[in-house]
Amino acid sequence: MAKNGAPWLVRADARTSLGAAIVLLVLIVIVDLAAGPGPDVPSLLVLPPFIAAAFAGWRPVAALGAVCLALGAILILTGDQELSEIPMPLLMDLATLVVSAGSAVVVSVVRQRQQRRWSALSRLASVAQQAVLRPIGPIVGQLELAGRYVSASDHADIGGDLYEAIDTPYGARLIIGDVRGKGLPAVRLASTVLGSFRHVAYERSDLRTVVSDLDRAVARGAGDEDFVTAAFLEMRGGILTILNCGHPPPLLLRQGKLEPLEPPAAAPPLGFMPVAKPLTVRMEPGDRLLLYTDGLAEARRDGVFFPLSERAWAPLGHGSIVDALASLESALRSWVGGPLGDDIALMLVEYIGSDSDAGTSWHDDTSETLAV
Repeated sequence: MAKNGAPWLVRADARTSLGAAIVLLVLIVIVDLAAGPGPDVPSLLVLPPFIAAAFAGWRPVAALGAVCLALGAILILTGDQELSEIPMPLLMDLATLVVSAGSAVVVSVVRQRQQRRWSALSRLASVAQQAVLRPIGPIVGQLELAGRYVSASDHADIGGDLYEAIDTPYGARLIIGDVRGKGLPAVRLASTVLGSFRHVAYERSDLRTVVSDLDRAVARGAGDEDFVTAAFLEMRGGILTILNCGHPPPLLLRQGKLEPLEPPAAAPPLGFMPVAKPLTVRMEPGDRLLLYTDGLAEARRDGVFFPLSERAWAPLGHGSIVDALASLESALRSWVGGPLGDDIALMLVEYIGSDSDAGTSWHDDTSETLAV
């Protein structure tokens, strides 16, 4: 199906299929006239209406079917000059043309109805996802940021990728996550996670308590095999704190170098009672941080994964953060050279600094500080 919001693509497909059907029709007539009586070439006239029905509307298909029927009658009758009456085999050939033309019209009608249904579902899915993923930025606390959702499908098979950034009394707090599965159940669980985060991020002074609250929310709202990978970030006074629950590590871009911020120890996703060990990083003005879901790291071409560390630093380091995200998506699609295998949520963050850089974020003896 063509993308919703691109009717020109639908029209182009319809013109292509109709043109191919007409070309085939002309070729059949030429071959029949060249071959003369004998070969059963007119029976091939059942094909053009079905080719047109692949994308064209039912009216052009019906018109083409009528033309094929008329030409078929002419070719069949002129191909047997010695008979004064129409024999049964020729009547069967004509009946076959009538049935095929009518069937092609039915196919076109059914396809158009399904196309309208998919378009409606896609619009509903888009509305549902926009309700879950609110626009973020452009400034949250000491951070300039932008978010981008890259869909792998043109249909309504939406995923549960999520992100959010809010300013709280405890600094800017961010989450990026990925719900296992797709469709409305995944969107529902993503909505639960984001709703809980938007509430408890304001209420809890300790980021670990935020994680614990969201873990309980996921456990209550998820199925037995459902879970949510997530990374939680807090920026306060120039100190970035990260709690990672089974999610791909954020990438820090500083002075042209890209470095993954791996957690000190692995922790399970939300829903499995994660105990994440904090990682703290002192940020410098101009540092950029890429948060992403696994659809980016697992994008592949001919079985080879997208070389994220090698290809991401160039687009991410130039221009505004909005333009940088667009450049990253363009580089990804160019490398993959086809449809993506999974939806991707992206959030690019730039630390802009402030007069309060001397402050500190919470951390304890179990946290690990990364000096980069």
